[in-house]
Amino acid sequence: MTDTEPSAAGPVCARLAGELRDLRTRTGLSMVALAQRTAYSKSSWERYLNGKQLAPRQAVEALCTVAREPTGRLVALWELADLEWSGRAHTTPPPAARPDATPSDDDRPGGHGPSTDHTAPGPVHGPSGRRHRGVLAVVCTVGLTAVTAVTAWLHTAVDNPTNTAPAAPPAPGCHARTCAGHKPTAMGCAMPSQEQVLGEQRLSTGTPLEIVYSRQCRAAWALVGTARIGDVLTVSTPGGAPEQAKAADKYDTENPLVTPMIDGSGRTGLRACFKPADGHKKCFHI
Repeated sequence: MTDTEPSAAGPVCARLAGELRDLRTRTGLSMVALAQRTAYSKSSWERYLNGKQLAPRQAVEALCTVAREPTGRLVALWELADLEWSGRAHTTPPPAARPDATPSDDDRPGGHGPSTDHTAPGPVHGPSGRRHRGVLAVVCTVGLTAVTAVTAWLHTAVDNPTNTAPAAPPAPGCHARTCAGHKPTAMGCAMPSQEQVLGEQRLSTGTPLEIVYSRQCRAAWALVGTARIGDVLTVSTPGGAPEQAKAADKYDTENPLVTPMIDGSGRTGLRACFKPADGHKKCFHI
């Protein structure tokens, strides 16, 4: 089902692909690194992220795990996308059989009709039959209400994610020196309430080049607003090993380029350098 391309991807499938792209960006992983961390190849992820192929549910869950994102909201979105992709969302159930408008004598109170063949079960008539039909109607109504409620919940979870129970922010996965070499988002350090921009420079293109510090993790990293394929960003401290990020493909150019972290305990001597693929390196330190 997910290996064939539909005639036209619908809005729910497009939204799922966009959510997966955002989640992949948050991980800070390149396409190659993402393939190494999951059971899906780089080419498969490229198809999933650009909406040419519906990602399997297991791939959605795997990306959520890598990004430390609760799976509930995206799995609910995937359920709707799967219906849309397969075409089942547009399938109309056959209409219910129209009951006979004129009741038979056996259905009227006190009515007497021809005797029934007792060798095989036949329709239940009279007051008892009406009670059975009433119970059946109630059961059908309850079942339809439950299905409607579940469908409404899925739409609410997708369209209004704030209505679902908020997930508690994960505890940081590292501290100071143990953060070196790890991506800030993957380790839970890139939290706006805990971030502080220690220094900023504007490149000739007007793009900001920043050194960001996490008070919670006591680690730092460099960030550049936009990059082109081949651009390299580096962050370092005096006497410490530098960390760098390179825009390797088009997906790396669609969002800010972020380096892995370094120990930021001292918060002094931090240095960020940006080397465009076709230009001169620019550095600044604090």
